[in-house]
Amino acid sequence: MTISLACPDWWQKLQRGETPIADLPLDAVEATAAVDLFNKLRVPDIPGQPTFGEVGAEWIRDIVRNVFGAVDPVSGARLVRELFNLVPKKNSKTTHAAALGLVAMMMNRRPNIDGMIVGPTQEVAEKCFSQAAAMIAADPYLTRRFRVIDHRQLIVDQHVDEETGIRMNARLKIKSFDPKIVTGSIPAFAIIDELHLMSEMHQAERVIGQIRGGMITNPDSLLIIISTQSEIVPQGVFKAELDYARKVRDGQITRSVRMLPVLYEFPEHMQLAEDKPWRDPATWAAVLPNIGRPFSLEGLVELHRAECDKGPQYETRWVSQHLNIQIGMGHGGDGWIGSEFWPGAAEPGLTLDGIIERSEVIVVGIDGGGMDDMLGLTLVGRDADTRQWLTWSRAWIHPVVLERRKSIAPLLLDFERMGDLVICRRPTQDIEDIAALCARLNAGGLLPAKHAVGLDPASSINAVVDAIEEAGLSTEQLVPVTQGYKLTGAIKGTERRLFDGTLKHAAQPIMQWCVDNAKCEAKGNAVVVTKAVSGAGKIDALMALYNAVTLMSWNPVAARGGITPWDRDPAYRMVG
Repeated sequence: MTISLACPDWWQKLQRGETPIADLPLDAVEATAAVDLFNKLRVPDIPGQPTFGEVGAEWIRDIVRNVFGAVDPVSGARLVRELFNLVPKKNSKTTHAAALGLVAMMMNRRPNIDGMIVGPTQEVAEKCFSQAAAMIAADPYLTRRFRVIDHRQLIVDQHVDEETGIRMNARLKIKSFDPKIVTGSIPAFAIIDELHLMSEMHQAERVIGQIRGGMITNPDSLLIIISTQSEIVPQGVFKAELDYARKVRDGQITRSVRMLPVLYEFPEHMQLAEDKPWRDPATWAAVLPNIGRPFSLEGLVELHRAECDKGPQYETRWVSQHLNIQIGMGHGGDGWIGSEFWPGAAEPGLTLDGIIERSEVIVVGIDGGGMDDMLGLTLVGRDADTRQWLTWSRAWIHPVVLERRKSIAPLLLDFERMGDLVICRRPTQDIEDIAALCARLNAGGLLPAKHAVGLDPASSINAVVDAIEEAGLSTEQLVPVTQGYKLTGAIKGTERRLFDGTLKHAAQPIMQWCVDNAKCEAKGNAVVVTKAVSGAGKIDALMALYNAVTLMSWNPVAARGGITPWDRDPAYRMVG
């Protein structure tokens, strides 16, 4: 049986206070049983320990109803094998994870299965275990049914099936995300809490792949992922899972889908909007399903104001956690002002070959290049017909960067898969690649005879200069571009062209990342963007863009004389 898990009207549902879930065919008996079990569980950290039926929100019941009630009427197999739930902080994620684990145990009909709840840290794992254990201790029936082994963070189901007389002996283990512990497990169900924190950990993608692999043979298996948005640009396995969930929700992926996406977030156009409509507290309820249980809107508004008073970077972090605003979409404050116009200047489908075909002249900017750093290249071409500036970028790193910059290693690997980043296999691969590209442009007559390649004199490697000259470029074609406050013209000029639409870029994720990482300092009337204030994120390809913009602003002419609209279309000659 095939079903659609797409929910194209998800934003309308969120605005109406509904759960953003597709209308699925449900087994009424299974769905009702799961919700009844969930409703009877007691919330251990609320005075009086009321049940979820008394104080729980309807959205989590909708998740329980659909996850456990979507069953193939013929085979009995689950129609929903995975759940991806993106929900902001303070919406009881860890408590719900513990409750879902107990419901999964009670709904299970297979003896001797293993289940796990995985937290990103030992502290979160212990919190989840204590919540599950407290739910059991608060209910006489659960106390008889489950054996809690505290020192092993293990819960064992002692229930005996009335029909078969078989003791279930199912085990629920609560673990921290340690590859040595998780690897090799074959769980019947797994609940992963705060995936965005795990994505920064070594081997996260492989470990989650092994969890999935262990579930293949069990048609009743269930993987539940619950997470808040990331405090940094989404990367690694979190980015991959979030992107996949969004495509399922939007109906872009329909084949062999078993993941139910339940995403509490603002639409992309709202997150990217220059006036930041998500700052209006009147919009917040749509993405805060637990509002009023126990936190209030007024309390959140006060917290938001306090973070805004501390500075833009504090607000950026706060809204990522409490409103699920993705870093890189709602960015602002001390960031480069051009970041606000960057998304609107994208030209999807623009490629290096396309720029070469369309341009009358091309200049190249280069920046960075230490062994444990990134080497960035950006070229700017001037369209022969429209005179728009067209940009494309690429970056290179050596494997040592992945070891020394572990926090961004998954993101760098993502960029490599996209083709925007090269991880060098040879010590000189980056230099060779850049020299070959410059030689190609020069052989085609697209580079100007003077000032064709702009380099940061402080950071550029001598070997890069030597290799470019050996590839056939003259010394006059290479020019140092002074950095610091003298780069202000290029920075502000790029901002203006992004704003008025006369600069288009190739919509490369690595450049979006660099743009988001850029922080600005005012130096009198000048603006300085430096790596020193950009944090852990890299900005080399953006700095390379500024270098190229500097050269293009000098109105260069290609060595071949340039191609004009008059050369391409005789109609222009008639007008002349």
